[in-house]
Amino acid sequence: MQVILLDKVVNLGGLGEVVKVKDGFARNFLIPTGRARRATSANMAEFEAKRAELEKAAAAKLAESQAQGEKLGGTTVKVTQKAGVDGRLFGSVTNQDIAEELDKLGYKVAKSQVRMPNGPIKTVGDSTVSVALHTDVVVDINVTVYGESA
Repeated sequence: MQVILLDKVVNLGGLGEVVKVKDGFARNFLIPTGRARRATSANMAEFEAKRAELEKAAAAKLAESQAQGEKLGGTTVKVTQKAGVDGRLFGSVTNQDIAEELDKLGYKVAKSQVRMPNGPIKTVGDSTVSVALHTDVVVDINVTVYGESA
């Protein structure tokens, strides 16, 4: 299926590009989330009419994400979990826990934006986690996990 991208999509293309994707990906993800439209002649004409407006909105969104990234970069999040004597946690610290702590610090971050390359944190200590505020803005933060005795 041919679609027009209304937003930048990672590993697919940028605003205004006409790309060929699988039907299910377009129907189930791109079109319902508002990131693409079918590439019909009517939709192409409508897109060209709104192109400047969409580019301005995308640039404003990027600038806002970069400003938030400047503030968020290098932030240390402190999380306390129950841990055993050897420093292993009885649970784990997930992206949900980190997003909640960032929310308490005044940063609006969704749990899906927190990227944990090594999976959930299962030990006491320091770790580095990425926060993807935008497709072009990825910021590293430090997570310090403290253990409390059970």
